[in-house]
Amino acid sequence: MKKIMNVMILMVSMIIFQCCSADDPITDSSNATWNSSSNNSSNSNSSSSSSGVASSELVSLDIALDRISAEPSTSAGEYFPEEEDNLDNNSFTTQVSIDLSAPVAKTENGVTITVNGGHITADHGSQKNICYVVTGSTDNGSLTILGEKKYEVQLNGVSITNPDSAALNLLSGKRAFVVVSGTNTLSDGTSSKNDHKGALYCKGKLLFNGTGTLDVYGNYNNAIHSADYIVLRKGINVYAKSVANHGIKANDGVIINGGIVNVEVSAAAAKGINSEQNITINGGRTTVIATGNGTYEDNEAKGAAAIKCDSTFTMNGGELYAKATGSGGKGVDADWEAYITGGQLYAVTTGGTYTYNRDDASPKGIKVGEKNVHGLLNISGGTVKVRCAGSEGIESKGTITISDGTVQVLSSDDAINAAGNLYLQGGNIVGVSTGNDGIDANGNMYIEGGNIVAFGAGGAEAGIDTSEQTKLYITGGSLFAIGGRIDASYATTTGSQAFLQTTGSTTANATVSVANGSTTMATFTLPPFNYNNGTIMVSAPGMLSGTSYTLTIGSSSQNLTATTTASNGMGGMGGGNMPGGRW
Repeated sequence: MKKIMNVMILMVSMIIFQCCSADDPITDSSNATWNSSSNNSSNSNSSSSSSGVASSELVSLDIALDRISAEPSTSAGEYFPEEEDNLDNNSFTTQVSIDLSAPVAKTENGVTITVNGGHITADHGSQKNICYVVTGSTDNGSLTILGEKKYEVQLNGVSITNPDSAALNLLSGKRAFVVVSGTNTLSDGTSSKNDHKGALYCKGKLLFNGTGTLDVYGNYNNAIHSADYIVLRKGINVYAKSVANHGIKANDGVIINGGIVNVEVSAAAAKGINSEQNITINGGRTTVIATGNGTYEDNEAKGAAAIKCDSTFTMNGGELYAKATGSGGKGVDADWEAYITGGQLYAVTTGGTYTYNRDDASPKGIKVGEKNVHGLLNISGGTVKVRCAGSEGIESKGTITISDGTVQVLSSDDAINAAGNLYLQGGNIVGVSTGNDGIDANGNMYIEGGNIVAFGAGGAEAGIDTSEQTKLYITGGSLFAIGGRIDASYATTTGSQAFLQTTGSTTANATVSVANGSTTMATFTLPPFNYNNGTIMVSAPGMLSGTSYTLTIGSSSQNLTATTTASNGMGGMGGGNMPGGRW
């Protein structure tokens, strides 16, 4: 397992460009430096003859909460598990008012309301179309709702603090449409009389709507918890913070169709957004920060994560910013599969490995699959940018397929690693490792298209790496790889594309081109650091074995003959000197 690139784009305010401290873990190499000067280069999502990165966005990429900036206007469209989950398909016309500041016991429109101090229980039984209109505040109370039919709860400038249980306790097992207007706050205490699961707990489906803000503070357990699934829609602004467990937890799935969602968690191994089933993001802007360190529980070392689902993670649109700072922390962690078809995904991890006895949890920007579980990662669109200190940037326990989009990874271990086969079919792909391989497959690696830049750390590490028993197939795409050696066994097949190999050095943000006479076959803009005495591998569409091509790196050119036979270790074990740099 061996192991930036950049695109100058306008980032929303949660992306902070800063130089990180010398305390960061990768500081051993000193023969090259990170370069933070800007450089104009292309970064198209389509497959073209140019692959490039600009100055140093990933080198200093950081993530912070943002509740102020406008919600992104574009999305992939709304998805509801069932049509009935869409508020537009329902009509809750029977209103029942509840004033938390001056609660009154009553029976109204078939709803029974009981009051015990500041604690209010509303039971609509079998009554249909009930809409609870809630106002006021209490610093020692709660609102509990019971009933056998779906219902709506309008939160209109509500503030509820319950020192020893849930603030809003939706105990009906039916759909709960929570419609938010104005500014609303829900908070529990640090103790519990009934071991409650969240400051906002819902036994049924929890469906968020509205244009207001909702702040939920979990001091005893989760901030928001549904025993079913959660759906969030465009317009809502939700902030969930837990110091004890997860921020947003759902047993049966989380679907973010839109809205502004900010989540913070700080407990050991806590998850920002956690689902025992799937997590799907179709729109909006979601920012999640997990700061807890790893822990050992259930006979296993576990780390925190910004996003964690026990099944499949899907991103079709919107923006996701995922950061984990503690030991063993992960940006996005999906136990089974992950599909990224659109949108923008940024992941940052800054912690090291959590170790307990002989077990450990290592940080990952994006991880798919578990031990003995296959794992499948498919990226077919959108933008993915990962900065990971401590371990792999993107890792799948099974296969990885990248067919389109922009994928840029900086990591201290393998930038991109597949335990099984790895298919590079399209898009702009950059993988840079400061301590291992740039792009690594433990199975076969198939380069079939796209524009690819891969930087390994030097020595025994390679830009492109496959295991000893597997093969590298190149039948398309443009490739520039540099490392301590070429660590792959090239296999010829129908349509095989030849490559150039040489040794040399590169400078930060250098332009590389390969030409056949006056025809430029491919160009690359390199990541923002210097590389000394590396082994270089270059391939471009139409490249034929035995034909001479001109490789130009910066201002230096040389004529090379293409081949389909890799000479491993050309740079020698001492060849290739990649910077540790600063995170």
